[in-house]
Amino acid sequence: MRFMMLMIPSVYQGKNGEKAGADFTPPADAVEKMMKYNEKLAKAGALISLDGLHSPATAARVSFSGGKSSVTDGPFAESKEILGGYWIIQAKSRQEAIQWAEEVPAADGDTIEIRQIFDLSDFPEDVQKAADSAIVKEQVRKHKSS
Repeated sequence: MRFMMLMIPSVYQGKNGEKAGADFTPPADAVEKMMKYNEKLAKAGALISLDGLHSPATAARVSFSGGKSSVTDGPFAESKEILGGYWIIQAKSRQEAIQWAEEVPAADGDTIEIRQIFDLSDFPEDVQKAADSAIVKEQVRKHKSS
């Protein structure tokens, strides 16, 4: 089973007077600790993908209503939980994914949300058929191999 672990860092939430501006980058010691964790995931064969995300100060949201889109530039003061990064891991169970999340070298106030990723086989046949696209499969395959 594949799971996405979503990092919700306290620094993006404005907790304890912290606020990440557009030029925010994590400190080197925090990155070093995180890389040791990432290496542990990789050595265990659990790591599929990971990335950190820039500050919400540089983000944009596209909302839809009445068939039209509208764009709002970040930061988003009304947001309670803003993503800072993610891992995609392979785990035998939800419990194993939780165990991996418990090992993240997170700061006080950080949160890790765990979500299982759908496999095509999880869907009924009509949904599988609707989701079958040779163009999409080829692009994903190319991206994975680069």
